[in-house]
Amino acid sequence: MNSKDIADRIVQAILAQKLMPGTRLGEQALSMLFDCSRTLVREALMQLAARGIVQVSSRRGWFVVQPSKSEAREAFEARRVIETGLIRSAGAMDKTTLKRLKQHIQQEKTALQQDDVGRRSFLLGDFHVCLAECLGNQLLADTLRDFTARTTLIAMLYQSSHDAVKSCQEHIEIVQALERGDKESAERLMAEHIGQVQSALQINASPADPLAELRLALAPMSTPMAVKKTRSRSPRTASLDASSSNSPSTYLGALL
Repeated sequence: MNSKDIADRIVQAILAQKLMPGTRLGEQALSMLFDCSRTLVREALMQLAARGIVQVSSRRGWFVVQPSKSEAREAFEARRVIETGLIRSAGAMDKTTLKRLKQHIQQEKTALQQDDVGRRSFLLGDFHVCLAECLGNQLLADTLRDFTARTTLIAMLYQSSHDAVKSCQEHIEIVQALERGDKESAERLMAEHIGQVQSALQINASPADPLAELRLALAPMSTPMAVKKTRSRSPRTASLDASSSNSPSTYLGALL
């Protein structure tokens, strides 16, 4: 196993949503897992860092990236430009190429029927890489693999609600347009598909209050009622206790 194989396995795991944003990638653990030297692991992680998939902290080690909201928008915009441009500039697709795309979609359907979440996620993302390869541009296919991995992390990070079945159906419609030779419709469908995935993200939602838990814990407490004594009390004390029991303030002990 070489460093490229290790890097490819990590990207595949991200596409299958098996590695979450922010996951720590320890050199020692990876070298044991892949039965190789830490030097090879470090080379693989450095490759992925250059591709924007992982990042390194001088004190904490290597981590899967956690894209910011602005980086998420840029990643989807980059995919939109690349993928629609590929379709626009592509020539006619031959039967062999179309057969490969249809086989890929059939694999997507099978994964959906079997409820294989990891394989389903990988195939839905890999469709775009497969399409770029079928359109004859391996360089952009490699670039798209990295962008797709990053948008997969973004979908996990910002809780995408995009339906997998709907995504598969959109892939089918794109291939059908290409089969008809209708590149204009295929380009439009691709732009809409990427837009649908992006719009399902909670990127524009109001940010959560980072101090919410602490704010609740340190909120001013209402004055607790005096604890009733078990000994005999004067009529005046009993009267005060009775009136305090109707107070809107509730002593915590009464809830326990």
